[in-house]
Amino acid sequence: MGFSSISSAGDDGHPIDLAEHMALSNDWDFDRIAEDQIAMALEGAWRVYSLTLAWSAGDEMLRLICTYEMEPPAHRLPEVHDLLNRVNDDCWTGAFTWWDEQKLMVYRYGLLLAGDQMAGPDQIGRMIHSAITACERYYPAFQLATWGGESAEAAMRVAISEAWGRA
Repeated sequence: MGFSSISSAGDDGHPIDLAEHMALSNDWDFDRIAEDQIAMALEGAWRVYSLTLAWSAGDEMLRLICTYEMEPPAHRLPEVHDLLNRVNDDCWTGAFTWWDEQKLMVYRYGLLLAGDQMAGPDQIGRMIHSAITACERYYPAFQLATWGGESAEAAMRVAISEAWGRA
């Protein structure tokens, strides 16, 4: 998926309608689960990520969850948890967590839209972009800590750094 290909819908509307329009425009696989929820499959460089956006009118929040399967051996979980703490210290847009029962690495983000505010297509596109970018950035570190036998500290060194400026 090319992030520059994220196109936006014209008018502001229900955030899930906007996300559906983006999915259609970009030819992403998606399923409109309910009026207030959509699930999408987005291809990154490392793998396909499952991304869900859900609108919660009760707390006026647009929730994003981006997941991928990971099955670390039980003896590596302490290192994975240590790495999660290090990653979350480095990640300012959302946070990672490990769902052991489902064997999923999870990136979550909530956009608070209190007072009848509406999310625009640019905000939703940015949320999706940030989620996939974070998953892509830290995926190699999680793999090294899980399967490479590396310490969390060593695995963190391979996290792809954000580029600043131009070459």
